[in-house]
This record gives sequence, C-alpha cells and structure tokens, in this order.
Amino acid sequence: MKILHTSDLHIGKKLMGRERFSEYRAIFFELAEVCEREGVELVLIAGDVFDTYTPSAEAEEIFYRGVKILSKRCAVLVISGNHDDYVRLTAASVLAEEQNVYIIGNNLAPINCAKRGAVSPVKSGNGWVIFEGNGEKVYINALPYPNEARFKEGRTDETFEEKMTRWITCGEEGKTEKIPSVFLSHIFVAGGKVSDSEREIDLGGARVVPLSLLPDSDYCALGHLHRRQRLGENTYYSGAPMQFSFDECGAVKSVNVFDLTLNGVENFKQVELTSARKLIRLQANGVEEGVALLAANKECFVELTLNLNAPMTPQESGLLHENENLVSLRAEVQSVENTFETFSNKDKSSSQLFSDYYKLRYGADVPKELLALFLSLTEEE
Repeated sequence: MKILHTSDLHIGKKLMGRERFSEYRAIFFELAEVCEREGVELVLIAGDVFDTYTPSAEAEEIFYRGVKILSKRCAVLVISGNHDDYVRLTAASVLAEEQNVYIIGNNLAPINCAKRGAVSPVKSGNGWVIFEGNGEKVYINALPYPNEARFKEGRTDETFEEKMTRWITCGEEGKTEKIPSVFLSHIFVAGGKVSDSEREIDLGGARVVPLSLLPDSDYCALGHLHRRQRLGENTYYSGAPMQFSFDECGAVKSVNVFDLTLNGVENFKQVELTSARKLIRLQANGVEEGVALLAANKECFVELTLNLNAPMTPQESGLLHENENLVSLRAEVQSVENTFETFSNKDKSSSQLFSDYYKLRYGADVPKELLALFLSLTEEE
C-alpha cells in the first residue's frame, strides 16, 4: 500500500504576528498533487493539525476543505497532537468519515468501518484500525498525544514509561494476523532534535519516550518535532510542511512517501514541498544595502540584521518596513567606543522569556522543575 506521512500542520500559527493562511491552503493543494503523482492510497497526519486549542473559523475551514481535497484521491487518517483539542478535532468525525477521512482523538474511539473508497477501514478497535484496498492490508496502532489528563486517568504510581507501555500495548490488541503495520503517534522520542518554533515539550525530560519502547512495526510515523529526521531503523519524524522559525533557514520541508508490503518498507522517498514561503536570514551594511536585499528576496520572509555606524532615523526605518517580506529587524550600532545591539523579543516563546528573566534576576539557569511548573501553567506541553 502506498502511504504518505506528514505531521505538524499547525494551521493558524503566525510568524511573529503575521497570518499565513494562504500558505496553509497552498500546502493542501501541493499534498494533493503529490498524492496524485505518487499514487498514494493512504495519508497519515501525525498530530498538531491546529496551532491552538481554539482555532479560528478560517483555520478550521482550511483543514476540512484541505482533507476533503486529499480524500478525493485516497483515504486520510488523522490523530490529535498536543496543540489540538481532541474533542473539538473529532467533533466532525461522523461527517468526515463519509468523505473517507478518519480522526482519532484521545478517547481512542473505534472508527466506523465502511467501504468508502478504493482503500478504507475494515476493522477497528480502541486505538487501532486496519485499512484494506486493492488486495492489501495495513495495521495502524494510533496513539494521539499521550498524557493522563487527556486519557482521563487519575494519578497512579506508574512511571511515564510504564504508562506509555500500557497505552502502546492497547493499540496492539487488534494485531491478530501478520500484515504490514504502522505505529502512528505524536510523541517526543529520545534523540530527536527540536526547533525554536516548538514549545518546550519534554518538561525537563519527564515525557521523553525511549526508542526501545516503540512497538515492533514496519514503520513508525511520528509527529511533534518540526525537523524531518530518522531515529533508528524505521522511525521517522516527517517534520512540519513549512518553516515556522528562522532557525529553520535552509531546512528542506518534505513528506515521506513509501510502499508498505509484507517485506516491510519499500521505495521510500522524501518528497520536497515548496508551496510555503521560505524563511531566510540576511545581513547588510547600512539601510540602503538592506533595502536592496529585501527587494531581491521578495518571495521569502526575512530576518534582517543591519550593521550601522549610527542609529536609524524614522525615515530609514520606514523605508525598510515598506517591504512586506521584512519580518524581523535587528540593528547593531557600532561606534569607536561601544557596540550596541537592539533586537526584539517577539520571536521568543514564553518559556524562553521566562528563562531569560530568571537568569537575569538570579544569575543562574532556571531549575528544570520550576520550568516544568511554569510550562504546565501556560499549557506549553
């Protein structure tokens, strides 16, 4: 079965206050083109569909319209991530299933199995589903972003690793025949590399999942980390389909496409996505050079650093900001005696701001336990 793996759409996420709705729409059209060109039969979206628990009406419209476009070509399976309110995300499941789109939230409700396309679900239980089509089957163990509150569990003496083992085992209960299998989840696996656009997600290491805990599957399709990466032999983060922060400058965005057969993964490829605007960092000596660089890179969002001999005038600042692609401006003013640097905190997460404040106030790094408490209060899990 030909499968496409993507994740972390974060529909509605802004770039330092700037809306990017047109790019999110373009991504779905590009994904549909990839599915058509590659003959994809099943799309897996590994969580973080939206950027917030309460997405705007426009963000929801983009998602449902987008997956409907995909479903005209193949079946679509979505799980909820830590940024998603799984109750809200699954509210339209009954209607979505009629379009061959299936959404699994933390209630792990079985999918309504019916023949709705060339590939469709034939059997499902709590946290698992079997898709069949064109004489082929694939077993999916689907684990949305896991924590006790989302699964409505009380406090126990179990460690997080013990809970993870139990939750993963639950999704293996339907694996009663030897067919190709996928583990689909939204978790932070040890060894994964994070980007600035991700919130502090491991809470001081408390929710990091060892690679050894993952089930015996032919392919592990993960979401949560925005960089595409491979961990172990068959464990992949597809990465987000667009750049969300300037530390991702130069990072190629792509989706994973592969055949899953009785022999395992075959014909694996990473298909590059190009519909979203790229983020770049530029440096210029003076305002005039900066304006020229912005004009030469209109198709990109730009973080511009200026090396100046004197502070900018309001007129010079206005010339720079006439360029709509200027997102972040940093000015380093140098003189014979001193060097001054000015910059904005707008691109920093609240956890970064808290860490900076703590270090400035107490002259030491913030303790992990205190940062974890702060993140839990701000829902940055």
